[in-house]
Parts: sequence; structure tokens; C-alpha cells
Amino acid sequence: MAVKRVPEGYHTITPHLTVKDAAKAIEFYKKAFGATERGRHLGPGGKIMHAEMQLGDSRFMLNDEFPEMGACGPTGTGRSPVTIHLYVEDVDKVYNQAVAAGAKASMPVMDQFWGDRYGMVTDPFGHNWSIGSHIKDMTPAEMEAAGKAAMAAMGKH
Repeated sequence: MAVKRVPEGYHTITPHLTVKDAAKAIEFYKKAFGATERGRHLGPGGKIMHAEMQLGDSRFMLNDEFPEMGACGPTGTGRSPVTIHLYVEDVDKVYNQAVAAGAKASMPVMDQFWGDRYGMVTDPFGHNWSIGSHIKDMTPAEMEAAGKAAMAAMGKH
């Protein structure tokens, strides 16, 4: 029997986050997003070398910072240029839950021109999360027209 190149339960892209205080981050992701912990492996000094979380039908990995090996989270180096997108049934509920758990609100939840209700938060470990619920199916032409109208309304042509 051949080994699956993408293991069962994973998707082609799997985020792997480096954070300062991974144990605390695991608890935050549980409280903020309803994630469950699949396991963790400890390294020197009790630091988490690898942990795995389940969030809906997707998994993500995380580890503590190991600066001596070049593994630094965004809180030590500045703001992360990466955003992790999370689709959920009730964006308002999850957004408010994340903020209550300690995330910083960076964009309020609003209906967006591309057909999602969408907002953004930054978690206490420096990672950006966009959270959305798809509320309207649109053709590419409808989306383009709605995008142009939204940019014009903001004064950006």
C-alpha cells in the first residue's frame, strides 16, 4: 500500500506558526477559535518543538521560538506580513470571541463587495487572522463591478 503524499486529515497548504509561548498560544486558539489540540512534542527546557491543532476541517502547526535556529515569531521581529484566513458559519460570533480572548481588533466585521461578511484581528502572538462568512455568490463580472464601486466610494480610482 502506497503512502499518501498528503497525509489523511491534511490539506495541500498547512500553516505552521512560530510564537513566543506556544503553550499560551494553544490555549488562546482554543478559546478564540474553538480549536482543539491534536498533540505536542516538547524539546529542550520544556519548549514546544511541534504542536498540532485542529480548526474545523483544517489543521495547523505551531512551535515556540528558537532564535538560535532562526525560528522567531512576529512579536520579536515586528508585524507579520502574512494573514491566515478562517471561514466560519458566524463571523460576528467568532470575531467577538477572538477579541474577548485577547486578540486585537484590526478591521471591524462588515459586509464586503466580494460577497463575504469579513473582519480582521491580530492574535496576542503577532499573527494576523481574517475571519469571514460567505454570504453572497457572485460572478466574476459582478465582483469586478462591485470592487470598482467600492474603490470609487473610498475615493481610490
